Amino acid sequence: MQPNLLHVIFVNVFMLRILSLLLMNVFFSCEKQNVVAPPMDITNDTTITTPAKKDTIFSYLALGDSYTIGQAVQVAERYPVQATQLLFNDSIQLYAPEIIAQTGWTTSNLLSRINTSPPLKSTYDIVTLLIGVNNQYQGLSQSQYQREFTTLLNKAIQFANNNSKHVIVLSIPDYSVTPYAERADKMKIAMEIDAFNAINKEISLAKGVAYLDVTTSTRMASTDRSLIADDGLHPSGKEYAKWAVWLAPIIKNALKN
Repeated sequence: MQPNLLHVIFVNVFMLRILSLLLMNVFFSCEKQNVVAPPMDITNDTTITTPAKKDTIFSYLALGDSYTIGQAVQVAERYPVQATQLLFNDSIQLYAPEIIAQTGWTTSNLLSRINTSPPLKSTYDIVTLLIGVNNQYQGLSQSQYQREFTTLLNKAIQFANNNSKHVIVLSIPDYSVTPYAERADKMKIAMEIDAFNAINKEISLAKGVAYLDVTTSTRMASTDRSLIADDGLHPSGKEYAKWAVWLAPIIKNALKN
């Protein structure tokens, strides 16, 4: 009786292990096939999975500061991620955007980061650039901003395979309407933001890149607190959603050229 019992136990355990291996194989096979899915965030320290049909997938590099990295909002609420999701819903597939941005960065900081640790790829199908609020906040000169923004935009065009039509510049938001600036000189902030935006817009149009004004929209936060994140300074996911709605068709149009 005992040898037969042990034999039955051995056979059952063996069969269970075989079944487990088969199920694992099926799971991982399905996972590999599901590479083209709604976008997830790609940080600078990760690699991008290459789908089987690479020619149908576009790459996106987002350069900037706290507004691009989405300070105080969830990853899925960042405007590059939301725009990518909208395009995915429109059957336009992009890799998860590679984001090179950090809270507090000025044009100098972004230039230094690009020069010392360049993006993962040499060229991208779409490149966006939003930078300058910290130049204004730190009291840096407009002449420095003009010089460094021009250099950054030239680099952005290079990253777009020298196709200026595949580069989009976003204007600097106006934080004077936020609770953070409650005791500051709001008029001075707004005027300086306008001055910096006049610089980046003039350079952008001269270079032939698309220009998206989000500043006007951010000023609506003066009467709509839901457009401001919980930190009382940065845009909320709701505000970023508006940017994404405007940005997505610009990207779609650019990808046709």
